[in-house]
Amino acid sequence: MKITPLLLLLPALAFASESIPLFNGKDLSGWTMDIPARDKAGPEDEATIKNGIITIDTHKAEWWKSIPSFIVRDGVLVSLGQPGGHLITEEEFSNYELVVEYRFTKTPGNCGVLVHASKPRRLYKMFPQSVEVQMMHESAGDFWVIGEDIEVPDMEQRRPRKEDQKFGGDAKDARQILNLVDGAEKPLGEWNTMKIVCKGDEIIVHVNDVLVNHGFNSTVTSGKIALQAEGSEVEFRKVELTSLSK
Repeated sequence: MKITPLLLLLPALAFASESIPLFNGKDLSGWTMDIPARDKAGPEDEATIKNGIITIDTHKAEWWKSIPSFIVRDGVLVSLGQPGGHLITEEEFSNYELVVEYRFTKTPGNCGVLVHASKPRRLYKMFPQSVEVQMMHESAGDFWVIGEDIEVPDMEQRRPRKEDQKFGGDAKDARQILNLVDGAEKPLGEWNTMKIVCKGDEIIVHVNDVLVNHGFNSTVTSGKIALQAEGSEVEFRKVELTSLSK
């Protein structure tokens, strides 16, 4: 009689999904940086980083090549905002929940999480082919499609376009899809939680437990995950993935 409860628990345990920390709190293992401004940088151009402090020889003619766009400081991953580029996972993923805890440290501005990323520098010789979930201050949860596409209800109202524009992911297309609600972010300096569920061709986004976007019919359903350096310093204390595949 005592065996029955254990047997009832086994199926739940067998299918329980373990959360995977994509950021280990120590270094950038499992990630690669794609920073166009550093294409011609050599070993001699590398900055010295110690305890989150960057030391650069500004006497060099092109000293800015030494600036890393992403560092680890005091146990958190930091996007310094410049030079522009992306921090991209080495692995590809599909059918998952991604939880990102972030905050702007100085003047709030632009950043983003890119899901289903594939071809590097697909757009403007900078942005990888993907679907971007916007983190820009006061626009958190907008979609920006980059060489891909996704649909939402009320497309004409929520996807601004000029008379001669079509919906799509190329440079001349209407690529932005507005979120469902503004104001989900917390005040500057406080930590925000962005939850992105990628299940089949759907992408569902919550910011601080508020539903801010829900797209469907995505043209892509798997790929890498990327964080942006796009002008503003942002700290990430958690980047955690849970598989939704059985």
